[in-house]
Amino acid sequence: MKQLMWVAAALAAVSGCAGQTAREQLNIADPAVARGGFGTPQDAAAGAALKSWTDVYTPVKRRAAALDALQSRLERDGAKKATYAGAAAQCWIDAGREELARRDEWGFVEEAIGAATALVDGLDAGDGRTVRAPALRTTVRVRPDLWDELASLQADARFAHCAPAQQRAACAQVGLMHAGHEAWTRAFSDAQQRVVAVQVTLRDAARALSACAAPVAAPVAAPAQVIALPADTLFAFDRGDLAALSAAGRAELERLAAQLRGQQQVGRLQVSGYSDRLGSRAYNLRLSQQRAQTVTRLLRGLGVSVPIDTRGLGSVQPGTVCAVRARAELIGCLAPDRRVEIRVVGALPGAARGSLRDLQMGAPDAVGIAAATPAEPEDVHGAALSAGAADQLRTNGSRLGN
Repeated sequence: MKQLMWVAAALAAVSGCAGQTAREQLNIADPAVARGGFGTPQDAAAGAALKSWTDVYTPVKRRAAALDALQSRLERDGAKKATYAGAAAQCWIDAGREELARRDEWGFVEEAIGAATALVDGLDAGDGRTVRAPALRTTVRVRPDLWDELASLQADARFAHCAPAQQRAACAQVGLMHAGHEAWTRAFSDAQQRVVAVQVTLRDAARALSACAAPVAAPVAAPAQVIALPADTLFAFDRGDLAALSAAGRAELERLAAQLRGQQQVGRLQVSGYSDRLGSRAYNLRLSQQRAQTVTRLLRGLGVSVPIDTRGLGSVQPGTVCAVRARAELIGCLAPDRRVEIRVVGALPGAARGSLRDLQMGAPDAVGIAAATPAEPEDVHGAALSAGAADQLRTNGSRLGN
């Protein structure tokens, strides 16, 4: 009898040493898991079943039937099972069945049912891309290095298009959380054995990923770029015809056309005319359209052969906020709204876009940084007027500079 007691004591000692070794190998992030007795925490961080948890999981009574129902739903999803979410759902169902057979009453079976349900619901809704691990009460994080290895696989550009790697990685994620549950229940040796299996699965996932070709990126059109002309060019006041184009404006457009002719990656141009808000809407639309058409005709005559969209937009998309009342101040404040924009659109992907910087451009999404109309006629008193002043006079029924 005494000899049997010695054998039992020796076996207990060996088991305790093995458990201690396994616990150290697991590199458990939560030190509370290693504590026991009266000093063991009983708060939410330690896994206490709070009302928010019991309200969700306590109603799950027929656990085996719930797992069977989930399996049936997953089978009906067919090819969707091959996605990350589909593989994860299957592994959660398997984990729930395994712990149910062990008569686990800690709540892990219920949480496995919940995790699988969320994944199957997502598959039914057409989303099979879920890779985020659920937050569970009955697990603890083990082997952070393996979690990092899993994250590295998921971050690879090939991963989203590599179903074999996704399936293995999904089950590795579930396996790590299952091992975390076993560590949480102090079954450290069981957790360590499961981690060894997870390591094999991760190696298989890495090999599967290496066999998948990198996806070919679809061509993406370069963003449109706005060419900003100096404000002392283009048209005389209240004019939009070619004869009213100033010498400086013509020279600037000639220089621009020469540069555009050398840019093979340019897909098309948009020439847009704008006015300020003074004057009638109909007149401003006509004037802005005339100016845009004149610029387009000149560029065509100068050998620019890419497609050109021409439009007059009147006073839309103003770039100013002017609260002044005095006419001269208001006219000056609204000057940036009187403009013509030339927007480079559809530069070909992969082309030498750096050469476009040689053009006089604003920011890709800039608005209101093209040419104004400073060369103004004089009113009846001999004072120089801006285009805004003429717009104001047009509102009052006067017409100047036709």
